[in-house]
Amino acid sequence: MMGGRGPRGGSHTAGGMKFDKKTFWRLCSYFKAYKFRLFIVVLCIFASAFAGVRGSLFLKTLIDDHISPLIGDPNPVYTGLAAAIALMAVIYLVGILSNFLFNWLMVTVSQGILRDIRNSMFHHMQKLPISYFDTHTFGDTMSHYTNDTDTLRQMISQSIPQTLSSIITVVSVFVAMITTSVYMTALVIVTVLFMALITAKFGSVSAKYFVGQQRSIGKMNGYVEEMINGQKVVKVFCHEEEAKKGFDICNEELCENGTKANVYANVLMPIMGNLGNLQYALIAIVGGALAIGGVGGISVGIIASFLQLSKSFTMPINQVSQQINSIIMALAGAKRIFELLDEQPETDDGYVTLVNAKTVNGELAETPEHTGTWAWKHPHSDGSVTYTELTGDVQLFNVDFGYEPDKLVLHDISLYAKPGQKVAFVGATGAGKTTITNLINRFYDLDDGKIRYDNININKIKKDDLRRSLGIVLQDVNLFTGTVMDNIRYGKLDATDEECIAAAKIANADGFISRLPQGYDTMLSGDGSGLSQGQRQLISIARAAVADPPVMILDEATSSIDTRTEAIVQKGMDNLMKGRTVFVIAHRLSTVRNSDVIMVLDAGRIIERGTHEQLIAEHGKYYQLYTGAFELD
Repeated sequence: MMGGRGPRGGSHTAGGMKFDKKTFWRLCSYFKAYKFRLFIVVLCIFASAFAGVRGSLFLKTLIDDHISPLIGDPNPVYTGLAAAIALMAVIYLVGILSNFLFNWLMVTVSQGILRDIRNSMFHHMQKLPISYFDTHTFGDTMSHYTNDTDTLRQMISQSIPQTLSSIITVVSVFVAMITTSVYMTALVIVTVLFMALITAKFGSVSAKYFVGQQRSIGKMNGYVEEMINGQKVVKVFCHEEEAKKGFDICNEELCENGTKANVYANVLMPIMGNLGNLQYALIAIVGGALAIGGVGGISVGIIASFLQLSKSFTMPINQVSQQINSIIMALAGAKRIFELLDEQPETDDGYVTLVNAKTVNGELAETPEHTGTWAWKHPHSDGSVTYTELTGDVQLFNVDFGYEPDKLVLHDISLYAKPGQKVAFVGATGAGKTTITNLINRFYDLDDGKIRYDNININKIKKDDLRRSLGIVLQDVNLFTGTVMDNIRYGKLDATDEECIAAAKIANADGFISRLPQGYDTMLSGDGSGLSQGQRQLISIARAAVADPPVMILDEATSSIDTRTEAIVQKGMDNLMKGRTVFVIAHRLSTVRNSDVIMVLDAGRIIERGTHEQLIAEHGKYYQLYTGAFELD
């Protein structure tokens, strides 16, 4: 979601900066689970504000009632002064404890909310269609979990409570000031209005750059992820300098947005600090003049108290001006997170499910235990249920499909695979081979035509059940952090160790696994970086074997390994294919000679079909490819 979309929902201007109300209130919905702790936080903020104001006002009593009378007294009695000081200490102690408690509680609240948001993102991400990941970079998606959530952490744990505390303090102090001296309060209001104008000027400029900074971070993360994944390609083609230039462009954009945002934000702090010092001096001068002139009953104690109150008044305003940029930046991150959460999940209107079955009195019946027989459970509108044995009969009728509207990549594809048949797809890159298999497992939905599985329209089959019936071995193997046994069991989470070992033997992987340092308990990390490409592929075949699916899809599973290793892997795949309907996407034509039917694709159309011998005899495209001194790319 690089770049983001425009604001959704109303916003108003606070200090010249756009505040996205819709995003803020949506974020507040995550606070509901922490209502009690937030209630305690609010009480602590009020207690802290009360302690601050009461402490400032107490200076007047301390000076005028306890210190001034003792000056020049030949026999001073300090009992009252000591009691006053003790009371003041208690007041400040209440403020300290309240501050500590509300900050501690807000840390626990912020971490809890971030946990909930990360859970929401990850759980929603599991429901997103493959098309989402085709159009969004890994780095940009990862930035939602890192940078965007970190800005929220700062806002929830610091910016929001400090802003609330500042507002309560400002209101409390204002009431105290105006009851102390109307004249000096007017002076404070004039200087604060001037500060507000400065804040609005600098803040409005910095806000848009903070939003741009968030987008630039996501863009740069995506570029870095691309370069890391493609580092070998970069080096092979001596593309280092071009890669650096591309990174420099992303980095420069981030640097420019970050510099401008922080320059305006950081300049604001010393300006406001110096204006506060100027205000402090003016109050001392004006207060002294009023006291000397006997105007308004101003005393030394009132001046000292008011000086403290003025600091308590302007400091929170300065804090709000500093925190507002953090809030704007965090809301930009929250908006990106909510855009992810608003992505449409993969729809599933299927109602036919896959169940274990056994034959009872000549008819299929559902059973909870695994019998090796699968059936499609098909409920009907009249309340009846029928069971259809899963045999692996797959048929495509006049299928059209395009990844983008009005841009078809498959045209009028019709084919059938009878149970136990091996169907191979041959064609150049982009011919549509992988796209056909992606439609069979419903990673994408058809534009036109239909696909029937055991004579059931696959749109009626629940996607999870459909995919559970299909085993897939891909060219690009993904192994996960865990033991070899864990990675094999990924194909069937309730598989026993014995089933996993049996699957490894079917895949011809047991030999090399047994020679690993800890055998099946050997830990893998970094996508199985300690294994060869062939060994990683054998584990992926074992993973598919343990699932025991009736239909297999082999997507160029041997294209990236050497010929000797290919023979080992091919033996594992041959074992896996026995008795199953198999779709093979072929990179090396020698691997599809024994297929029951070979489909030759070109530009999304099937231009030839038949057995190896039939296609060779036709002297068509397949003949040219097979007899040519090259392999498909």
